[in-house]
Amino acid sequence: MIFLAILLGTLTAGIGSVWVAAWLSYGVMSRYTQHMLSLAAGALLATSFMHLLPEAFESAVTPHDLFLTLLLGLVFFFLLDKAELWHHGHEHGAAHGHAHHDHAHSHAHHDHAHDQAHVAHASGGWAVLAGDSVHCFGDGILIASAFIADLRLGVIAALAVLAHEVPHHMGDLAVLRQGQAQGHKQVAVLKVSLAGAVTALGGAVGFVLVETLRAALPYFLVVASSSFIYVALADLIPQLQKRLSARETAAQIAWLAVGIGMVTVVSSLTHGH
Repeated sequence: MIFLAILLGTLTAGIGSVWVAAWLSYGVMSRYTQHMLSLAAGALLATSFMHLLPEAFESAVTPHDLFLTLLLGLVFFFLLDKAELWHHGHEHGAAHGHAHHDHAHSHAHHDHAHDQAHVAHASGGWAVLAGDSVHCFGDGILIASAFIADLRLGVIAALAVLAHEVPHHMGDLAVLRQGQAQGHKQVAVLKVSLAGAVTALGGAVGFVLVETLRAALPYFLVVASSSFIYVALADLIPQLQKRLSARETAAQIAWLAVGIGMVTVVSSLTHGH
C-alpha cells in the first residue's frame, strides 16, 4: 500500500509538473521564447541557491564537504561540456553512435551550419537533463521518506515537489527548445518528462533503502544544484549578455527576476516538505 502510494505520488510530482510547465510555456508564454531564457536562468539559479543548497546545508554534512562537492560538480559539468563540444566539432559524423547522444543532445538532428555560439548553447540540454535526473531522484527519495513517516505527509510532499518543479521545468523546456532546429515542443516535453519519471525510480529506491540513502541526500542535492548553476552561468547568461537596447535589457532583467521570484515564493511556501 505504501509502495503504491509512493509510486503514484512520485509519478504525479515528477511528470505532472512537466506537463503543467509545458502547458504554461507553450500556451500562455509561447510568444516570449527569448524571455523564457531569462526566466530559465533565474529559475535554475534560484532552484539551486534558494532551495537545493539550503536544504543540503541543513543536514549534518560539513559545509566544507558540500562546497567541495559543488566545486567538483561544476568542474565535472564543464569537462563534459568540453568533451561534447569537441566531439561535435571534430567528428560529427559519428554523433549517432556517441555515448553522450543518449543525453538528448539535440543538435545531432539539425544542420551544422549554425554558428558556434548556437552549438555551444545547445550543449546545455544534456547538462539540464543530467541535473534534472539527479534532482528528481533526490525528490523521489524525499517523497518516499515522507510517505514512510506518514501517508498525509507524503501527499503534502508530493504536491510540494510538483509545485516547486513547475517554474524550474519551464526553464528546462526553454533551454531544450533553444537547442532544437525547429524548437520541437514534443521532443523537449518528452525529454524533460523522462527526467521527471526518474522521481519514481528515486521513490522506489527510497522505499527500499530510505535509511541508507538519507545520508547521501545532501550530496544529491548539491550535485543537482551544480549542474543548474553551470547551465545558467555557462549557457544562458552568455546568451543574455549581447548588446541590447535599454528597453530589451530591462525586459531581460525583469524576466530573470520573475524566474527567481517564482521559485523563491514557491520554495518558501513549500519548504515544510
